[in-house]
Amino acid sequence: MELLSKIHKTPSLKKEEILKQWFVVDATDKTLGRLASQVATRLRGKHKPTFTPNQDCGDNIIIINASKVAVTGRKSEQKIYYHHSRYPGGMTAIAFHKLIQENPERIITEAVKGMLPKSKLGDQMLRNCRVFAGAEHNLSAQKPLKLELK
Repeated sequence: MELLSKIHKTPSLKKEEILKQWFVVDATDKTLGRLASQVATRLRGKHKPTFTPNQDCGDNIIIINASKVAVTGRKSEQKIYYHHSRYPGGMTAIAFHKLIQENPERIITEAVKGMLPKSKLGDQMLRNCRVFAGAEHNLSAQKPLKLELK
């Protein structure tokens, strides 16, 4: 089938053609899974019409108030995060209610990481997400725009 014009060609961006923006998301009283899936979509770049699967074409996201994220049901008592040091007997487990007090950034980072591709490209996309426990962040020089997620 012949193309009618170059307009009908699917865009495939090169690294130099990618335009990124900075956004701030407030996690206060947002459900963890819904927040993570929307942030992962933005980090991946699937919201853009120029989405290219093999390029990091997503935006940069700053998440504030990570310590105020909400979970539904009894997940605050039952959800457990596991980590293994790769040594025999090196499994450690920590409950959600303890982790939200000690390291609330890790909760959102782990949730977003699970929704990104499991590859070098996914690791690169995760580096575009910055999570802060409180309302203050040190990235005001990038002039981020406020992003309201549902």
